[in-house]
Amino acid sequence: MREFSTPLTTDVPATGNLTDDVVANARVAGSSVAFSRPSTTEKDVWHDVTAAQFLAEVSGVAKGLIAAGVETGDRVALISKTRYEWTLLDYAIWFAGAVTVPIYETSSSEQIEWILSDSGARAIVAEGPEHLARITEVRAGLDQLNHVWSIADNAVDNLTRLGEDISDEELEKRRTAATPLDLATLIYTSGTTGRPKGCMLTHGNFMFELTVAVDELEHLFDSEGRSTLLFLPLAHVFARIIQVGCIKSRTRLGHSADIKNLLSDLQAFKPTFILAVPRVFEKVFNTASQKATADGKGAIFDKAAETAIAYSRGLDKGRPPISVRAKHAVFKRLVYGKLLDALGGSCEYAVSGGAPLGDRLGHFYRGIGLTVLEGYGLTETTAALTANLPDAIKVGTVGRPLPGTAVRVADDGELLFRGGQVFAGYWHNEEATTEALERDGWFHTGDVGEVDDEGFVRITGRKKEIIVTAGGKNVAPAVLEDRLRAHLLIDQCIVVGDGQPFIAALITLDRDSFPTWAQAHGKTGSIADLVDDPDLRAEVEAAVDDANKAVSKAESIRKFTILPDEWTEEGGQLTPSLKLKRNVVMRELKDDVAALYVS
Repeated sequence: MREFSTPLTTDVPATGNLTDDVVANARVAGSSVAFSRPSTTEKDVWHDVTAAQFLAEVSGVAKGLIAAGVETGDRVALISKTRYEWTLLDYAIWFAGAVTVPIYETSSSEQIEWILSDSGARAIVAEGPEHLARITEVRAGLDQLNHVWSIADNAVDNLTRLGEDISDEELEKRRTAATPLDLATLIYTSGTTGRPKGCMLTHGNFMFELTVAVDELEHLFDSEGRSTLLFLPLAHVFARIIQVGCIKSRTRLGHSADIKNLLSDLQAFKPTFILAVPRVFEKVFNTASQKATADGKGAIFDKAAETAIAYSRGLDKGRPPISVRAKHAVFKRLVYGKLLDALGGSCEYAVSGGAPLGDRLGHFYRGIGLTVLEGYGLTETTAALTANLPDAIKVGTVGRPLPGTAVRVADDGELLFRGGQVFAGYWHNEEATTEALERDGWFHTGDVGEVDDEGFVRITGRKKEIIVTAGGKNVAPAVLEDRLRAHLLIDQCIVVGDGQPFIAALITLDRDSFPTWAQAHGKTGSIADLVDDPDLRAEVEAAVDDANKAVSKAESIRKFTILPDEWTEEGGQLTPSLKLKRNVVMRELKDDVAALYVS
């Protein structure tokens, strides 16, 4: 059994709660810009919100919640796209002494009903008519739900007016009631298997995580003009922790609710760092490659990409070779600058989490001038347990444990972690809590990985997803799947072979990239029409061959099927963070899997 721990390097508050940051910001730097909000009437115009204004708005809404009968410790749900009001309401719920229960805005009526029922939510704030319709559909069975407010129907203004008779003294009593041991939020896991479980995260969990992370990531949170634009769902702990970190560190924060507007929002907002899941980085790379190919510059882009990767690998060895540096200088002017301009022109760092990024993409982005700081964590650990830092990067790993955090590799390869960010357990589910959390604080992640001599952690797969072939070979599918998804034509894939004589794969194609490929190769028809086309199969086979380079012959993909359909969150095959629900796909496509092994 291997262990590695990083000593705590800063003092974590032993009193107070997350609302203290908002009060302190208004007192110390009330006129500083805390947020920028997109104008509702003018395109690409953003309006600033100061720290003092934010405190006033949060206080007003919190008083309204108190006036409506929300008590200390009550759960208040929140379902909305990523927008300024999400953050405002989150802090207002905490100011009122209550607990936020975030719900993904894409959740179905059945999922909403389960979360509201299981959490015992007394109130919910929804974004608009679509969400209200889903809530109305199931409200009859929710006896504890007393209030439903809508952002579209002026929930913020209505709550503020409702709370006009609540005194500042009463609000302050509520605001200061919570201690680090008290519950701040119930975040329901997106559920790749089974029903979502409510992860109990305390104010102390967040305070530990952010005290350490803000201190370690000073290049992000302590630089001149620091800012970030959130576009991931705030119902996910990854975006949520950045929200809290920005407020703690007085980093200017913006929200982008619609992915269709993301590029123009990035241009207008000009963030100094961004955060995304690996699929976003894959899509950015593939879109750039596709556009270059369509413009007849595909060969140039490919050379530029290989040079960026070689340049980054050279940095790991001290200094890139002179020939690589020369080519890099040329492509910096011709290619790399345009890619960075697409992010607003000021972005130097990106934070990646949610799944392994893969060393090829990591080297590519660092090579073009955007350092991707890959980290690792789960909902149960208040986001990051480990992180690559600007001055301590090992591409292909998820970094070292953050200060005050320890990692242990169990005999079966599972990664266990212990630290102040590890959750208090699952809401009303003692059996699941006992299974995941040992009495001495070690949390079983369910992920399989390695820890090198310097403490850098590498994730190699999910414990429950390990495939054992008929020949007894253990295969981690994530290694192959991550490599395959890096190809511009491939959207998703699932590697199969449990109990079978060899490894195989089901593959779906990228709806955005396919038309360009088809046009370039003189093909007509839909993906469904061309799944057996020899040229298309040859293209995918080349991607499979490349992925196989990462594994031994016994682990390599011998056979694959291109599927006519796509896997989506709406279809139930992907989680809101774009992770594959293996059990769902395997159940729905059992016949396709079986066909792979018919000779």
